[in-house]
Amino acid sequence: MDQESIGKFIAKQRRLKGLTQEELAEQLGITKNAVSKWERGLCLMDMSLLKPLSEILEVSINDILAGEIIESKDIEKKSEENIIKLTELVNLKSMRYGIIGMTLFFIILVIISTFKDVNSAALVSLLCAYNCVTFLSRYKIKKDKADLFSGVMFFIAVICNTIAFILS
Repeated sequence: MDQESIGKFIAKQRRLKGLTQEELAEQLGITKNAVSKWERGLCLMDMSLLKPLSEILEVSINDILAGEIIESKDIEKKSEENIIKLTELVNLKSMRYGIIGMTLFFIILVIISTFKDVNSAALVSLLCAYNCVTFLSRYKIKKDKADLFSGVMFFIAVICNTIAFILS
């Protein structure tokens, strides 16, 4: 999803309706700052706001997600693109929660290791596993070969470090 083009589209449609950011926010039951962030391309709205936003701006949800008015001949193609982009967005959000969880777990282990005599190899393995999962998840979504390479390298590091830990 191109947050910037979606934001510019929302701003343009809002102005065409003669609404201020504050008036749009009031109709949606959110803050003016939230609307401002969308329009500047800093974030996307909660998906539950798409339908009411489309009704207020009198455009389709597909138009909002595409960041432009879609011509009738392109509706099917653009709809499919928007569904794929939404799926990728959901995958990125769930990956973010996994990363946050792994980070918290790692921090807890580091704190414990400062008070207990814990072999640092286990912590290094965990850190490498964390990076492996992160890069491979990004590769799955973005198909960037650098992410694949990094993920594989961290996976190899996890395997090597785990073997060294077992043998020591």
